[in-house]
Amino acid sequence: MYKFIFGIAAFYLTKRISFGILGFIIGGFVDQLQNNKGKSDNGQSDPFQLFRGQSSRFDFQTMLMALSAAVMKADGKVLKAELDFVKAFFTNQFGNKFTPEHLQSLKSYIDSGQIPMQEICSEIRLKLPIEVRVQLLHYLFGIAKSDGNVSQSEMSVIERIASQLGVSAVEFDSVKNMFYRNVDSDYKILGIDASATDEEVKKAYRKMAVTYHPDKVAQMGEEYQKGAKEKFQKIQDAYEALKKRRGFK
Repeated sequence: MYKFIFGIAAFYLTKRISFGILGFIIGGFVDQLQNNKGKSDNGQSDPFQLFRGQSSRFDFQTMLMALSAAVMKADGKVLKAELDFVKAFFTNQFGNKFTPEHLQSLKSYIDSGQIPMQEICSEIRLKLPIEVRVQLLHYLFGIAKSDGNVSQSEMSVIERIASQLGVSAVEFDSVKNMFYRNVDSDYKILGIDASATDEEVKKAYRKMAVTYHPDKVAQMGEEYQKGAKEKFQKIQDAYEALKKRRGFK
């Protein structure tokens, strides 16, 4: 009962899904304490051990720091532009929940060869809807592009993360072509290829416009919403470019 009360209350008050998840976890802990109160009173159960068994190894900010570090170190060099991008995102997204300890965890992951990406991605995949996971890729590409260029090694790391997050190849290609353009990018953004008919182009645009409308991530923080609006605009731009190129209305 408490997990739903805490989760809904946290989401309602903050309008951020990360806080809703945190409230759900804390409420679940309270539920477990209530269910195990009799055992605890008799010394048969340790509630703190129960909490350690039920909680994640990482908070959400730390998980994002780990994925950020994986992208930042992918090409063998960590640049100030990348660090500035990460700090700006976290400051806007998490406010005072973003602490010096999170920056220290970022440094630790960058310095270490051990980033538990599979474990982290599995947890994010379970807790966040697909629209938010796709938007997370937008953030990771933003890190890679912050120095003006997305390298092949950065691309490979983000593609691996996308797969582990359960993001389809079509969805990944759509985001990728917003940052890594070639002659087919407008088609890739819409999830189709150059052989598509005009009607298929229109249908693909309508589907993408509904799926990735910024309202889908309205519960997230300012930086997520900003990224969602940029993605939506790129979908619009790709469609307009194809309309002009093909000459249809």
